[in-house]
Amino acid sequence: MAEITVTVNGRAHTESVEPRLLLSDFLRHRLGLTGTHVGCEHGVCGSCTVLVDGRAVRSCLTLAIQVDGREVATVESLASIDGLHPLQESFKKNFALQCGFCTPGILMAVCDFVGRRTDPSREEIAEMLSGHLCRCTGYTSIIEAIYEFSRHDAGGGAT
Repeated sequence: MAEITVTVNGRAHTESVEPRLLLSDFLRHRLGLTGTHVGCEHGVCGSCTVLVDGRAVRSCLTLAIQVDGREVATVESLASIDGLHPLQESFKKNFALQCGFCTPGILMAVCDFVGRRTDPSREEIAEMLSGHLCRCTGYTSIIEAIYEFSRHDAGGGAT
């Protein structure tokens, strides 16, 4: 067992973990943050994407011990008591989700992408989305939601 201290969504956690424990399992089963979805368990689908020190990573390919001393943000960090994050509002307004399984990972990837890329084109957004699998929407509405969000909330990012 290894002891780690990690800040998740602004709250510090110190836990003893097995060295082989995946970050996705740590978040879901130890911390109860089930918004991080696990789809393929191979890093292909993007559903498990979270932010580690502000950068998008696949939590199914990251060990919990790798985030010792770091900051992790999950989809639960976006909404607040006051309401949805502007990115979530844009997804809602543009009908950019259906079953919602891929949505948390996409939202977190967008927070990283828009934070680093000002004024992205629809083509650049589509390229970023190539690392995420959505079987419901056909991506058009997702691209439009991200495009609209990037125009109204430059530097968006997770809170």
